[in-house]
Amino acid sequence: MSNFSFAEWSNLLDQWGASSSSSNADHKPEKTIPTTTSVERLIKEIENPLTREHALFALSRNREIRASLAPLLWNSTGTIYLLLEEITTAYRVMSSPDLVARVTNNVCNALVLLQCVASHPDTRMNLIKANVPYYLYPFLEAKNKEKQYEYLRLTSLGIIGTLVKVDNAEIVHFLLQYEIVPLCLRCMEVGNELSKTVATFIIQKILVQDEGLR
Repeated sequence: MSNFSFAEWSNLLDQWGASSSSSNADHKPEKTIPTTTSVERLIKEIENPLTREHALFALSRNREIRASLAPLLWNSTGTIYLLLEEITTAYRVMSSPDLVARVTNNVCNALVLLQCVASHPDTRMNLIKANVPYYLYPFLEAKNKEKQYEYLRLTSLGIIGTLVKVDNAEIVHFLLQYEIVPLCLRCMEVGNELSKTVATFIIQKILVQDEGLR
């Protein structure tokens, strides 16, 4: 489990059904490696509610661009705010039957982009300093076991798992301060096998560091 990567989360999200909405099915990203210009255009399209869904889908599914994507996402004006805005749209329907595949797909795509930011050494600590992981907690707190909730739970755990892969006392201190261990225990209780595995990995990574034992 210590070698989990973006590919595992992307494969899982692909199985979840990237084509569940007609617009996603009609606008699958091309297999060619995007140029920096095309990536910047897709990031710009996040600003437009009419093109945001496709932009999130295309950016989150193109694994070839992830090495350079994180700085572009973080340094482009308003993009992280818009990703968080997309994520918080799910809050309003977490306890209702309206948490449908389309909403979950969009939120998971936004979460995958945040995981990209969390993995990059130049942007990782920016997430911590901006308290961005705290926006994931409603998904980790959910007790529902339905598929939609499970993918939100697992993708959120993927971001936390990416953060703790790097031995960093400041990251561990932040996560402990915001009670990540009880949330991981909750995920181990209600999540599926993969969620349980990732939650266990997070706790293990915290406990093997000096900061995690204080």
